[in-house]
Amino acid sequence: MYRSDHSALVAHLLQCTDILHLDQTENSSSLNDCSSEESREHKELQPERKCLEDFKFLSVLGRGTFGNVILSELKGTDEVYALKIMKEDNIWAHDVIGYTLREKRILTLASDHPYLTHLFCSFQTSDSLCFAMEYVNGGNLAFHISQSHGFDEPRTPFYAAEIACALMFLHRNGIIHRDLKPENILLEADGHSKLVDFGLCMEGIVDGKTTNSFCGTPDYTSPEMIQSLEYGTSVDWWALGVIMFQMMTGYKPFHDDNQEDMYDSIVTAEPDYPSNLSKKAVSILKAFLEKNPKNRLGCVESKGKENAIKVHPFFKKIKWALLEQRKITPPFQPQINSKRDINNFEEVFTCEGTKHSQEDLSFFIQSIKEEFNGFSFINTNEY
Repeated sequence: MYRSDHSALVAHLLQCTDILHLDQTENSSSLNDCSSEESREHKELQPERKCLEDFKFLSVLGRGTFGNVILSELKGTDEVYALKIMKEDNIWAHDVIGYTLREKRILTLASDHPYLTHLFCSFQTSDSLCFAMEYVNGGNLAFHISQSHGFDEPRTPFYAAEIACALMFLHRNGIIHRDLKPENILLEADGHSKLVDFGLCMEGIVDGKTTNSFCGTPDYTSPEMIQSLEYGTSVDWWALGVIMFQMMTGYKPFHDDNQEDMYDSIVTAEPDYPSNLSKKAVSILKAFLEKNPKNRLGCVESKGKENAIKVHPFFKKIKWALLEQRKITPPFQPQINSKRDINNFEEVFTCEGTKHSQEDLSFFIQSIKEEFNGFSFINTNEY
């Protein structure tokens, strides 16, 4: 979302759906005390839900198992969003109803953090669930790593710190990401990063609670997950270590075309650290890529758990208080001509256009299904 235009947009789109996202500290007392007349006025500000016909399709940004992500313009405004459209039959077929509703809850929470992708609204059609998210047009880290064949060390701590900041926020809220990878880290126009795709997140990981389900992307899977052991936040710190290795070298530490051999290497082998890496870089990579999750950086109780990450020498130049307020100038800005620019996304998607023309939108007739009650949402907070 572009902050300079947000206030005008909210005035235009002040629409309440099944859930109205309010700032509890500012609104709870006023809501409790509002008069019957104010209540009527408040009720009148509950417009219709958003629907697919409110958006104009511009370009495909990506395709996945459960649906597509399409750059879309909100009609009547100059704003564009990344519209994720998921077919309900795919959701039912793969039995991922819980994952989809969980993603919506986490996207709603994410609006409270600068390094997590923000949700504008969610809604249903007759056969799809849709998320309209802020369009982050600087491309993902995988794209930029491939373009530059790896980053220099001063650039890596900046991205790693912002990602760590986002993960710590999720962890404080009992959420583990479980699919952290460069493709799920986008760059904004000004160079700051955004963590996206919360479809594989797990909630309720608090007070020592763990899980043991297997999921995620093979190259970034942790040893404990491969071995079907109980795990918590440790899997995210392992994945961050793999990403940092990739950022600094241009390649993955355990990649193998044979997936079984790769899993074996993740569990038993140590990566080869290039001689041009600094001692601080090797130190933090080894700390994150520790096979035993109990000894992994960010997980050791006696060392302050995640606070130990902030004081590691690799992050010596990072002023965390400023970073958490998004006040550190990024070391790199992606080349962007406008907020609709798609040049930082893979041409394999963007060159194919959209699957459905605007005239074909008639098959998307809104219908609210009982199983997805509460799915519709619009974010009225300014961020």
